[in-house]
Amino acid sequence: MTKSPGFKSRKREYREGAFIIYFESLLRDDDIDEIYQSNTEAEDIGVEISISKSSCALAKSVSEKSDELDRIIEKYSSKRSVSRISKINLAILRIALYEMVYQENVPPNVAISEAVELAEKYALKPDVAFINGVLGAYIRAKTDSGDITQKGSLPNE
Repeated sequence: MTKSPGFKSRKREYREGAFIIYFESLLRDDDIDEIYQSNTEAEDIGVEISISKSSCALAKSVSEKSDELDRIIEKYSSKRSVSRISKINLAILRIALYEMVYQENVPPNVAISEAVELAEKYALKPDVAFINGVLGAYIRAKTDSGDITQKGSLPNE
């Protein structure tokens, strides 16, 4: 099955849109729907932000599972506790882990690759290695324990 040339960029935009909304939610008291609405209004006045409803849905799903995702991060982050991880890095880690744990259609290597791309764009250079390390440790542990299915996806944590 051949995917259209824009498939990868649409998926990347979807993920990046979710990251932008979710990260903003970590900085504000507004809920994700209000943030999405603000971003939609910004688009209407010409600010170049492209955030879809599906990006908003992913951000909301990540937010709902943040406590569970933080337990995973805490387990596989050997250098920092969750409370000491910057909000940008936390947003990237949570989105990638959410995709690995809860979205069967996202292979773990894709989630990690996309997380690294987001980190390269938005985080500090040393943070890219940190994010890759946490996600890599999680995948190695799941591979060693046999929890990765033959399709390369993970069962629910």
